Amino acid sequence: MAKPLSLEKILFSQGFGTRRYCSDLVYAELVSIKGVLCEDPEERISTEGLVLNVEGKDWEFHEKAYIAFNKPANYECSHKTTHHPSVYSLLPRPFVERGLQCVGRLDYDTTGLLLISDDGQFIHKMTTPKKNIGKVYEITTPEPITQKQIDHLLKGVVLDDDPRPCLATACKQLGENTLAMTIVEGRYHQVKRMMAAVGNHVDTLHRTEIGQYVMPTDLAEGEWRWLYSADLQKLSKSVDAERA
Repeated sequence: MAKPLSLEKILFSQGFGTRRYCSDLVYAELVSIKGVLCEDPEERISTEGLVLNVEGKDWEFHEKAYIAFNKPANYECSHKTTHHPSVYSLLPRPFVERGLQCVGRLDYDTTGLLLISDDGQFIHKMTTPKKNIGKVYEITTPEPITQKQIDHLLKGVVLDDDPRPCLATACKQLGENTLAMTIVEGRYHQVKRMMAAVGNHVDTLHRTEIGQYVMPTDLAEGEWRWLYSADLQKLSKSVDAERA
């Protein structure tokens, strides 16, 4: 069972500001639990199943944050953007304050499933090719996708910055100009460059799955949701586990 923590420390850990500011939130009568107003920032509270209400909004306590986000087009996965707004601008302020980071990056014009967390070990696990965790992208192309192109993607193509073959672990043709492709790496502009290498091009790119976790159909663009233990287990499934 989780050790009780002071309310001030709980608020601080969740990204609600400095410890002094978190204390001031309590003194200003802006924090409640189960409808009961909190009065003492030093009160020790169990974090097990804890739901805070801060400034009128409910907030689940999570020691480490794991969220799924449906990334819209024309947003950058960076705190320091160049030409487009940041995906972090679409998230609640506490997430930014507690230092959440994108788990890998999607290009500004790529949409779909993006993981965001403050757990460094989780971020490494989900991004290293050694774990063999597949990422599924739905690709639309201006030219029809041929079986020859699919075979080439599965066999592997050589990109200009690396002599190692870069291959798809699975391809499923969804339509004449639509392909679902699974990869385990995350090289720079990898999917776009792979399609160009086989003689086609990407019109739109949308990530739908990571491991065995499929982005929920009711998660609208620009929205996020917490990931729980069952979701994390699905995310951790490797390509080999998917085929078993």
